[in-house]
Amino acid sequence: MASIAQKLYQRAFEILGEEIRVGRIAPAERLTETGVAARFGISRAPARQALGELERSGLIARVGARGYEVASPAPGEKVPLREAVSPVQPRTPPAREKIHFLPSWELIYREVEMEIVSRTSMASWRINEAALAKSYGVSRTVARDVMGRLQQRGITRKDDSGRWYAPGLTERHIDELYELRWVLEPLALEKAYPRLPSDLLPRLSTNAYAAHAATIEVDSTVLDALEQELHVELLSHCGNDALMQAISLPQALLVAHHFLYHAAAHLFETEPFLPEHLAVIERLSAGHVGEAREALVLHLQVSRERAMLRIRAVARTIAPRDLPYLERLPTPKP
Repeated sequence: MASIAQKLYQRAFEILGEEIRVGRIAPAERLTETGVAARFGISRAPARQALGELERSGLIARVGARGYEVASPAPGEKVPLREAVSPVQPRTPPAREKIHFLPSWELIYREVEMEIVSRTSMASWRINEAALAKSYGVSRTVARDVMGRLQQRGITRKDDSGRWYAPGLTERHIDELYELRWVLEPLALEKAYPRLPSDLLPRLSTNAYAAHAATIEVDSTVLDALEQELHVELLSHCGNDALMQAISLPQALLVAHHFLYHAAAHLFETEPFLPEHLAVIERLSAGHVGEAREALVLHLQVSRERAMLRIRAVARTIAPRDLPYLERLPTPKP
């Protein structure tokens, strides 16, 4: 997590430093912790680090307790070329370009997602949004954006008191998610078929065959990409936004599989879902949409059993470290 905080302050330092050097932030302009934090969506701690680094670089100087002031060029130092002006033209302050940078929530999202999902194979967890923000050195707004994305992916929910929690991947929860998938996904598949780009099925077929024919263990990242191709990319062509939104609810399973493929790779010599994916793709390629639907349902029903096998295996072997923003919830009595 220290590396995430490092990225946040480093990003702010690099952008501000470049703007000062090229004149987009003029000499004598004031910079404050609050202003930097608000601009980059970070907490005041990494904002303070960024300003401290700018001061050590000689680009700004502290001005009492009011913040910092951009330093003036040293005697004899040239004005940056892009800011040079003709002596017969009045100097017009340069328009500040809009900075495009990766949102702060995206910098920490994948790590938070995997930390939570890897633990749901053991139990359900309470998530403290304020502690999450403090742990990663980000603002509450950034932490709230992370929680919103986790909710959208079906990984977290809110209880009756409005508190965040991540439901454990219990047998009942797995049953509910898979039942939802084998009801909704075949419908989306049928609706997507006439809208598919001409190169999509050949590409999916090539990728699935390559993984199936591999003589070495297929990396979990490749398996995850194959799942995304069939269950997300292909279905996204269904032309029904409401249906796709409903399908996105059990996406916690796809995220969990990314972790489980890696953590429980020893359970299978080759990945069993690859022939099942090929069966769906081949039937679609031949125009047999009804058979493709049946193959997809069978794939999801069988996958449910394999998911439970992986989850039980992982729950017996992993011992994750404590995290300040997660609290394990008691296992409900049957």
